[in-house]
Amino acid sequence: MARIPLTPPSTLLNRVGAWYSRRTYGKVLDPGLAVGHNPRVLLTYVRQERGAAKWNRLDPGLKHLAVMAAAARVNCSWCMDFGHWEADNLGLPMDKISKVPRWRDHEDAFTELELLVLDYAEAMTETEPRVTDELAAALIERLGEAAFVELTAMVGLENYRYRVNSAFGLTSQGFSDVCEVPSQA
Repeated sequence: MARIPLTPPSTLLNRVGAWYSRRTYGKVLDPGLAVGHNPRVLLTYVRQERGAAKWNRLDPGLKHLAVMAAAARVNCSWCMDFGHWEADNLGLPMDKISKVPRWRDHEDAFTELELLVLDYAEAMTETEPRVTDELAAALIERLGEAAFVELTAMVGLENYRYRVNSAFGLTSQGFSDVCEVPSQA
């Protein structure tokens, strides 16, 4: 159960946000409803998400694997649920996405570069990050510096999303009704 009411004031900003969310995602996103209690935070949140959506130096499939690995590492049910829906919309193979929470048990399902990205996302997500010089160097060599920066920023953004969603008590919103993506636990 959410720790903050998912009924923000009916301001013009919140009504426009709800309309956009329904049009884009088919429903109003709970994180937007929670943040909608503070218009300045909501505007910053929207700008941040819209800006990140325009980043294009990292392959979208790799970016999504990183986001899902970070979400799985911290067991963010809302993030995993929405991530499943996003993967489906991106046309990513759902059998591969379903293996992300336990990717180390299914390494044969991923390319060498995907395994590096998954390892990096997990390493960055640890409460005491365990990113090594060797891992960073391998990714920079394979991706280039600009894509590596984007990868790092995306994993950091997913960690921010998780912490906010967790603090608000947000859980799965039903985006992955077709197929449940298992948690890492």
